[in-house]
Amino acid sequence: MIEALRNAFRLPDLRRKMLYTLFILVIYQFAAHVTVPGVQRGALDQLFRENESGFLSVLNLLSGGAVSNFSVIANGVYPYITASIILQLLVPIIPRLEAIAKEPGGQEKINQYTYYLAIPMAALQSIGQINIFQSQINASGLNVDLIEGFGFGAGSNLLTTISVIVTMTAGTMFAIWLGELITEQGIGNGISIIIFAGIVAHVPANLYQLLQGEAAVFNLIAFVVLTLVTVVVIVVIQEGTRRIPVQYGKRVRGRRMYGGGATHIPLKVNTAGMIPLIFAQSIVTFPAIVAGFFSGDVATRIQDMFGNQQGFLYWFIYFWLVVGFTFFYTSVMIQNQNLADNLQKNGGFIPGIRPGRRTQDYINRIVNRITLVGAVFLGAVAILPGLMQLVQRLVLDPAVAASSRNPALVISSAGLIIVVGVVIDTMRQLEAQLTMRNYDGFLR
Repeated sequence: MIEALRNAFRLPDLRRKMLYTLFILVIYQFAAHVTVPGVQRGALDQLFRENESGFLSVLNLLSGGAVSNFSVIANGVYPYITASIILQLLVPIIPRLEAIAKEPGGQEKINQYTYYLAIPMAALQSIGQINIFQSQINASGLNVDLIEGFGFGAGSNLLTTISVIVTMTAGTMFAIWLGELITEQGIGNGISIIIFAGIVAHVPANLYQLLQGEAAVFNLIAFVVLTLVTVVVIVVIQEGTRRIPVQYGKRVRGRRMYGGGATHIPLKVNTAGMIPLIFAQSIVTFPAIVAGFFSGDVATRIQDMFGNQQGFLYWFIYFWLVVGFTFFYTSVMIQNQNLADNLQKNGGFIPGIRPGRRTQDYINRIVNRITLVGAVFLGAVAILPGLMQLVQRLVLDPAVAASSRNPALVISSAGLIIVVGVVIDTMRQLEAQLTMRNYDGFLR
């Protein structure tokens, strides 16, 4: 792999693309440290100190530190991802969108609609994120506003509110634009690379915090073992496919014979990727957001359970939400592909299965079986921090375990899946470029 990387760097066009990608990532990291005007940094820093292993830390990891700085790009590119998911779900439901998607150049129109939808999604996420932070600050007993004058009620400053929303929305679209520049002129998928860089950039600081305290040796060993095992399992599951054999009949046109031959349909074990983790995380933290608007012991317990990721109930609900969303999203993806109809239109068939409805039922049965493996895998990866918490309590002294940082949160479960997926995808793109020039690729 190192030799292949050297070969890639020797080629002028590949070297230019790699350096261009690195340059864009540096710009993104600079933007991640440009704070939204008016933010009370003291309250923000104290909030993160008190919530080192909670939901805010996960958001901060996935944004590369932009959330802890409350940067102009604190939303990251997630409004675009949310808009993309919404449109993917709406295409098979709304006939007009489905017709557009099937037209020549229809996918470009869908992508354009995604950009348009990302703008209001970014504005809504900006408001929601500020409200979440404010509720967390209030729950911590700090009598201070995150952004003085922000809001829509009495005593708020409309100009401040609008300027903050516009600034954060513009920051999101700037991050999306940087991702598109990487896609067009760099290496890999730009949006994925942006998220990948944000995760990796914040890992050294998290690792340094992990190695502080009395349990430093245990935490280091646990982190190394946990990361290695998780990465191996992620690679195996992510690359796992079930191949369904397909036979194409021969067709005669005039004096020539076309078609014929055999191929296969590769069905991935984990078709949904990390999207179920995003959905489940959003749903499972919703009770904590609602509880932040109330006071009392019950509201405090709900915030501790769902906001700080503690307790058996939280991890139990999280696991089954991930499993459920995996089946749901995979079903939507398979329906959008219309595999049975496409096979029938092109003269293909699965040996021993009648074309049409029977083929669709057969594919659905296979998909449900392999999705069960992918869903359980994603659910297990999602609850790794909870399992690591249990191991710490069993192995370490209770006082040390309570003050020790969770090794599984140095890189979150979703973060590991993103990192591994982006690395594999980028290596394949470089491999294709090198193969065209008669070099050995990264993957053998």
